[in-house]
Amino acid sequence: METCDAIVVGLGVMGAASLYRLAKRGLHAIGIEQYAPGHDHGSSHGETRIIRLGYFEHPSYVPLLREAYAFWRALEAECGEKLLNVTGIVEIGPAGSDLVRGTLASAKLHGLLHDVLNAVALRERFPAFAVPDGYLGVLQPDGGYLLAEPAVAAMLARATVHGATVRSGTTAQSVTPFNGGVKISTSEGEIVARRAVITAGPWLPTLLPGLDQPLRVTRQVLGWLSPPAPDNFGSERFPVFLFQSPLGIHYGFPIHGPAGLKLAKHRHHDESVDPTTYDRTISARDRAAILDFRDAYLPSATGPLVKEQTCLYTMTPDGDFILDRLPEAPQIVIASPCSGHGFKFAPVIGEIVADLVIDGKTSRDIARFSAARFR
Repeated sequence: METCDAIVVGLGVMGAASLYRLAKRGLHAIGIEQYAPGHDHGSSHGETRIIRLGYFEHPSYVPLLREAYAFWRALEAECGEKLLNVTGIVEIGPAGSDLVRGTLASAKLHGLLHDVLNAVALRERFPAFAVPDGYLGVLQPDGGYLLAEPAVAAMLARATVHGATVRSGTTAQSVTPFNGGVKISTSEGEIVARRAVITAGPWLPTLLPGLDQPLRVTRQVLGWLSPPAPDNFGSERFPVFLFQSPLGIHYGFPIHGPAGLKLAKHRHHDESVDPTTYDRTISARDRAAILDFRDAYLPSATGPLVKEQTCLYTMTPDGDFILDRLPEAPQIVIASPCSGHGFKFAPVIGEIVADLVIDGKTSRDIARFSAARFR
């Protein structure tokens, strides 16, 4: 039976960040992953992820985001690789929409740099968008995107430099409190640790069936287009965006790499699935959720989807994270159900996890993410 200070179960972005910060702070840490790191079965792939400061979901996220930016820059310096690309972000919708109203509330409360553009100004500044009259855009210069798979790889690489062990192809079968610590039964044998960090995302309910949290795993679809005038969709002319319309909230990125222009619908069809058996094929209905938005609001991005992928959101009822020690087993830390908007926070969440593992508490305000709030 193997032993360690801390074990991290699931090495998507949250697990990679947690393993990295634990190892950097001197713990003997083991990370296990049922697939290969960077796999496309979960929630941490898809080439790019948005990062932004003005947060329409709730203003309380902004202090964590400020730290996250600093941690991403520090990681870049450590690994010698560019992971964060600042393009600006524009968030467009009707003046009273959740997106515009929430982003403005965060920006004003925290004194964030931003401009508000009306529909005429948006069409002049970003001619690729067909913005309806009456819509507004909130432009934040600090927004941009992260490189998803390279970010996960960089954190795992730094974790191993600091002494962590990464075990891929190792499936966690159960997580059990044991002699004041935790015993993890895996496909490769048992590991006993003083503390466990569960960052298994969609597989969390299976690993901790007594968790008593109303979590729901939902299927998402990502698409990439190759527009006929690609220069119009480079980062110099086309920022990262969020766009709320009668079709929902869609998001996209300037062209990065050979795959082209990435577009998707936030929460897609909001269909609940089993993470192991769900359908990963892309249907005409899936494509329509992306292309109907393209036809209405990005009409010059013509052509079929040239690349398609599925991914998963693990949703809480209120859309906020769970980041906490389990009340009935405080040696187990959960940092995983991020409701489709957690990637950008990963390095600061990894630091919070290290606080909870080492000190049992953190100086950062994470009351909003309590594991007990649904009970």
